[in-house]
Amino acid sequence: MTDEKKADLAGPGIGDYDELEKILPQDYTSLLNPKETQLATYAVKDYIEEKLCKELNLIRVTVPLIVDVESGVNDMLDRDGSRTPIQFHVSNDRDKNPVDAQVVQAATKWKRMALKQFGMEIGEGLLTDMRAVRKDYFLDHDHSAYVDQWDWELAITAEQRNLNFLREVVRKIWKVLKGAEKHAQELFPKLKTDKYADMPDELTFIHAEEILERYPDLPRKQRETAIVQEYPAIFIIGIGWVLEDGYPHEMRAADYDDWVTETTSEDGRQMHGLNGDILVWNPVTKRRHELTSMGIRVNAETLVKQLELSGQMNMLEYPYHQAIVNNEIPLSIGGGIGQSRTFMLILKKAHIGEVSATIWPKKLKDICKAKNIHVIE
Repeated sequence: MTDEKKADLAGPGIGDYDELEKILPQDYTSLLNPKETQLATYAVKDYIEEKLCKELNLIRVTVPLIVDVESGVNDMLDRDGSRTPIQFHVSNDRDKNPVDAQVVQAATKWKRMALKQFGMEIGEGLLTDMRAVRKDYFLDHDHSAYVDQWDWELAITAEQRNLNFLREVVRKIWKVLKGAEKHAQELFPKLKTDKYADMPDELTFIHAEEILERYPDLPRKQRETAIVQEYPAIFIIGIGWVLEDGYPHEMRAADYDDWVTETTSEDGRQMHGLNGDILVWNPVTKRRHELTSMGIRVNAETLVKQLELSGQMNMLEYPYHQAIVNNEIPLSIGGGIGQSRTFMLILKKAHIGEVSATIWPKKLKDICKAKNIHVIE
């Protein structure tokens, strides 16, 4: 079990096409044709962006596709170094003024710097239409090398760095996502069907430690699969801190979400972490389905503590990390909501390639074609 739990920390991908072929639905027919799918996708996209800005007091801003390596603002995703960004050299002026660049994996850290750049006050924030490349993913039904997210960030006070405020923000996001589902079904009534259940009206909040207590003998992905069948929409609190079994629920980078701060559970027990993920049960794929990862961000104290725990104190040399340590950028809460993951769920799709144009290996395309799943090419 130990080796299985270790392997399970790397991420939620399936990792094997023979297994994926068995998992994908056997009797699938898309509820929308390709043209309707595009119309519905952008109707949902517009709705979510407008409502997120209203609920969280955000404005839409530009976001980089590439960043300077020396800035330290690229997202390393996990703290085990297993997912590295695409990097390239811009010779520029015959190498007199070169730049070493990376394609972003997410805009997590850039957004916090941008709060200062765009002059955001407390209670104000930004929303980006982020595009990224993650070359180390296994390409399955809901993982792509091309990533699209609504990356958002909101400036907060020190007093708001608590679980109650986190829950309040999560509920607002869920309200928007649920509203988007209703909006799509009003525009395309065939999306309302007895074959697939709708998203529940309310989320269930549960700590990673509590899920482990329920299913102590299961690795993470199986624990998540079990809990979302009981509660079809959950927010898992406290991802990154080492749990009772000696492992974190999932590896989480040390320099954005705060997973080390002590909190208290509703029944009075000591817990850790001011972050989490929204997961749902997908009625089409009949699998766990992650929609968003988010959290209250590290402050100067918790950044240093998390870098110490992860053996990454060298990162303190980067401008981004120095800005946090020296209190030069706002305290914040933020996250990334997977756009194609959300479209896939709301439009009742079996594969993320039905709503996102990207690359897929021939093996996967052949499997999909045989199952009446038509990915965009």
